[in-house]
Amino acid sequence: MKLARVGEAGRERPAVIDSEGRLRDLSGHVADLAGDVLLPEGLAALAAIDTASLPVIAQPVRYGPAIGRPGKIICVGLNYTDHAAEVGLPLPSEPTVFMKGCAPSGPDDPVRLPMAAEKGDWEVELAIVIGRGGLYIDEADALDHVAGYCLFNDLTERSYQMDHSGQWTKGKSFPGFAPIGPWLVTRDELGDASGLPIWLEVNGHRFQNGSTGNLVFGVRQIVSYLSRFYALEAGDFIATGTPAGVGFGHKPPVFLKPGDVMTLGIEGLGMQEQRVIGWGDSAGEMP
Repeated sequence: MKLARVGEAGRERPAVIDSEGRLRDLSGHVADLAGDVLLPEGLAALAAIDTASLPVIAQPVRYGPAIGRPGKIICVGLNYTDHAAEVGLPLPSEPTVFMKGCAPSGPDDPVRLPMAAEKGDWEVELAIVIGRGGLYIDEADALDHVAGYCLFNDLTERSYQMDHSGQWTKGKSFPGFAPIGPWLVTRDELGDASGLPIWLEVNGHRFQNGSTGNLVFGVRQIVSYLSRFYALEAGDFIATGTPAGVGFGHKPPVFLKPGDVMTLGIEGLGMQEQRVIGWGDSAGEMP
């Protein structure tokens, strides 16, 4: 299934995308795509609904964050072989983990840069959405805990991340720096999500062009590893890392500026498009 949340910010309603690509309203069956709805039993109940019986939602419509009441956003860094090479760092012997401290935003919402931003950067990523939570999950059982997958842009202010003391989190956590969606694609459609083309463009120029087949640590490994340190819960997002082509990795570096447009996608998970606005710009609302 492809599941989505649509409508104005804070008032999104759940929807399913039917076989002809139309949005169908699920709000008569579930209040939101959150909590127990993400458990295997909850997703099975949605799958059993006759989509033809659901009201069609007229387009165009705003897509909100793909999950309601999201939990933690846990990120894995340096998880593509080519990205580690471009930033001159060795491949990690175990996943490099950090947190993202902002709320998810809609996949096409404007991205506002921080005040006095210097080094805004992009990172297209595959995000795992946890369904059944747990601690100490065996790698062999890890996919049983995955509700599905989303497209994610792990936006970063590199000056906060690299030029000030402390950890990476403060460079990753500005409001609006976590666009996710447009859909949650359930695991039965994508399995372990390996070998999917993944790409990102800025102003029509393709900067990132990779494959999830180049992950250093795959979905099973990541879920199992993180469950040693976190109690994973329904609605947690795990961002699995980005391929080569981030702005910071270019020589000279290329960073985001107001007026830029990012377009990104993963095969089977849809596309996002975000317009970059400056701190003082009046266009758009703060996420």
